[in-house]
Amino acid sequence: MRREVLTWNDVDKLIDHLIPQFDTEFDAMVVITRGGIVPGGMLAEALNLTAILTAAVDFPAESEDNDVQQKQQTRWMAWPKFIQFPETNLLEGKKVLIVDDVWGSGRTITAVKNRISAASAKVYTSVLHFNPYRNLFGTLRPDYYAATTDTFIIYPWEVRRGQEGVLLSNTF
Repeated sequence: MRREVLTWNDVDKLIDHLIPQFDTEFDAMVVITRGGIVPGGMLAEALNLTAILTAAVDFPAESEDNDVQQKQQTRWMAWPKFIQFPETNLLEGKKVLIVDDVWGSGRTITAVKNRISAASAKVYTSVLHFNPYRNLFGTLRPDYYAATTDTFIIYPWEVRRGQEGVLLSNTF
């Protein structure tokens, strides 16, 4: 799999590409941890949003099987576990922008979107990168995205910082 390491300047350009796309004003933003925290903060500042909420979601692999392929299949079929989520009264009747760094399979942002929609909110999704090749949801895509990609993106906030400068994590 190809990898692309982005700089902070690259992220600024992506944010600059997103901002003109927004065709509505939002009442609140839900950032998906951890990837959505930085772009969410940048967008909140640019859009002058002060109601910033967070959602943390996990898709636990429940298989005890030692077979790696079986574990992966089980993980893809797992139900989302919401570790942290805004109270319903903070979302009801609001126009909510969900922000994450990337839409790969789309499972996380779609789970968050569905739960916020269930709270009678009007929901919009936004990411820096959309990967249509990994998308599990057919023609469903983010409402707003800065770029499409088929690579594994490494954002500047994902690098490991050590005493000897910036090093890329060896957990690829």
